[in-house]
Amino acid sequence: MEIILKEDIVNLGYKNDIVTVKSGYGRNYLIPTGKAVIASPSAKKMLAEELKQRAHKLEKIKKDAEEQAAKLEGVTLTIPTKVSSIGSIFGSVGNIQVAEALAKLGFTVDRKSIVIKDTVKEVGSYNAVIKLHKEVSVNIPFEVVAEA
Repeated sequence: MEIILKEDIVNLGYKNDIVTVKSGYGRNYLIPTGKAVIASPSAKKMLAEELKQRAHKLEKIKKDAEEQAAKLEGVTLTIPTKVSSIGSIFGSVGNIQVAEALAKLGFTVDRKSIVIKDTVKEVGSYNAVIKLHKEVSVNIPFEVVAEA
């Protein structure tokens, strides 16, 4: 089933993308919640016209994302956490902690746009990817250390 997304959905696509999903997922979740519409020929024409009108706005949004990416380039984080005697973390470090560490440095980043591939349950060095735009992402290295 082809649908047009009305908002960004993680692991599926971005707003105004035409994607193919299983019909049950589209009919029972995406369409009733208003996250998508069926990609009929008329809906595709309306989407094309809307994208044409919003092209300059999208360009500005991408340019702002690139500027923020340039500021974030080269930033490394150190996240202190409570650690057991054998070096394992109580709990885990996730995107919320990375967002808080970036906020302390003066960067406002939505925690939903931060992706950490590995589960962080031990002291060490890791990488987080911040997706600022569908074409702009930044790799941020961070180190998890024991709290003093």
